[in-house]
Order: sequence, then C-alpha cells, then structure tokens
Amino acid sequence: MHRQDNPPQGAPYSPAHIRATWGGTGSVEDASRAFGFSRAKGYDLVRRGEFPCRVLRIGRSTRVVTASLLRVLDSGEPEYSKPAT
Repeated sequence: MHRQDNPPQGAPYSPAHIRATWGGTGSVEDASRAFGFSRAKGYDLVRRGEFPCRVLRIGRSTRVVTASLLRVLDSGEPEYSKPAT
C-alpha cells in the first residue's frame, strides 16, 4: 500500500512551514522569498550588512539563521541592521 505523507500546512515561506521544514540555517534565496524580495535583493542586502536577520558566512557559503529569521518574521523588527555611522 502506498502511503502519502502530507506536507506541513501553510504557505511555503510561512513561519509555521519554516519551523516544520528548515534546519538550523536556510539559504539566502529562501529567506529572501520569506521576506518578499528577490534573490538578488537578498544578496545585495547581505553585502551591505542590511539583511534583516542574522547571516552566517561559512567559507564561501552564506546561510541565514532560521531562529533569527522566525523572530524577525514574528516581530516585524530587524535584528541586525547597518551600524550607525
């Protein structure tokens, strides 16, 4: 008998779906989509230090911290912004 697993409910980038399917980090592309902007815009914000949540650079890879992303989505307040000059 074939068993079909049901995917988590909600939009693909909703906090509930992210909690159910992401690990400790996610891609900049997926996090950008969760915020509603493009991949290019996401990487531009990372380069400028203005991505709305915590970003880790591991070697050549850039990852977004899932817990930080969820806090920002829930509160609407960025955790990391460009330092004041």
